[in-house]
Amino acid sequence: MPEPYDVPIRDESIRLGQFLKLANLVESGSEAKPLIAAGMVRVNDQVETRRGRQLVKGDVVSLAAQAARVADEGADDGLPW
Repeated sequence: MPEPYDVPIRDESIRLGQFLKLANLVESGSEAKPLIAAGMVRVNDQVETRRGRQLVKGDVVSLAAQAARVADEGADDGLPW
C-alpha cells in the first residue's frame, strides 16, 4: 500500500463518499458510488462497501494505488499554500 497523505477534515467524522471526493480520489460522489459498491475502496485495509461509513481521524482510505488519511484540520497536508 502506498504511503497515505493527510487530508484534514473540519468535523469529528466524515462519510466515506464525501471523503473520497475531498481527498481527490474521485471526481464526484456519483463516481464514488460504483467504486465503493464494487469493493474497490478499502478503509484501514478492509474492503468497505458502505458509502455512508463514518470515518474518523486516523482512518486510512485507499483506492487503486492511492491512500489518504483522515487528519485533524490543523494537520499539515504537505501542499503549498
